[in-house]
Amino acid sequence: MVWTFIKTTLLVGFLTGILFVVAYLMGLDPIVALGFAAFMNLIIYWFSDRLVLRMGRAKVVGEEDAPRVYAALRRLNAASGTPMPKVALVNSPVPNAFATGRSPSKATVAVHTGLLSVVNDEELEGVLAHELTHVRNWDTLTMTIAATVAGAITYLAQWGWLFGGAFGYGGGSGGRNRQGGSLLGLLFMLILAPLAAMLVQLAVSRTREYAADEGGAKLSGKPLALASALEKIEYQAKSRRTSTKANPALSSLYIVNPFRGSMFTQLFSTHPATQKRIARLHQIAATMGYGSYYGQ
Repeated sequence: MVWTFIKTTLLVGFLTGILFVVAYLMGLDPIVALGFAAFMNLIIYWFSDRLVLRMGRAKVVGEEDAPRVYAALRRLNAASGTPMPKVALVNSPVPNAFATGRSPSKATVAVHTGLLSVVNDEELEGVLAHELTHVRNWDTLTMTIAATVAGAITYLAQWGWLFGGAFGYGGGSGGRNRQGGSLLGLLFMLILAPLAAMLVQLAVSRTREYAADEGGAKLSGKPLALASALEKIEYQAKSRRTSTKANPALSSLYIVNPFRGSMFTQLFSTHPATQKRIARLHQIAATMGYGSYYGQ
């Protein structure tokens, strides 16, 4: 809980700083900028889960629309004692899943329809156990804020590009100073936005994914089923063009990052390498006394 509070505070402070700087560049009064930042932080805290679901094109559904998901979650919730989360479906061929919500009692687990088509019931239970571990560890609050901030930064960058001429001029009196200040402000915005988005995504520590894998393996009692599911999701991520079928701002929330890049960009990934996660799950299975997994 203490580490979660620290991470969340750092993320909110980072967002506040970005909004403050952007407001300053746009010529707003610092007090107005601070009030606007405080208002935005409050909105993000209370409504970011809805924003994330909208960004991920997820629709909350009843049991009749997702009977396999509800059945698996009931088994897992009986074992964990956590409140039953809401269930959402994403109509996407990309197999993946994510959880969102500011607390375990306000959580939603979203599953891509593509995932349901490639995993069996045991593998699905392993994936959902991973997501419920994020919920139990309060990771969803941090990841939701991270995803919301990443999306907000993207929109700010686009806004800055379209309306660059509206930026403040840094107080210079001459036309050349004003023009230079405007250009510097625009460049600052265009450079800051992608850099900040990357840092926010990295704020969701890779160790939390390892912890969710371990917690999910123990909760479901099926570490090799989770490993098999991760292997299937990774294979599909490599073989499909995902750029138009998933939201990059949510990359830190997905159980496997569906976006691929160069070796350099993978060094800054929000997730550990899937093969390393699978290897760790096999080690966990060995300590739990499990052998090979032959799920279909």
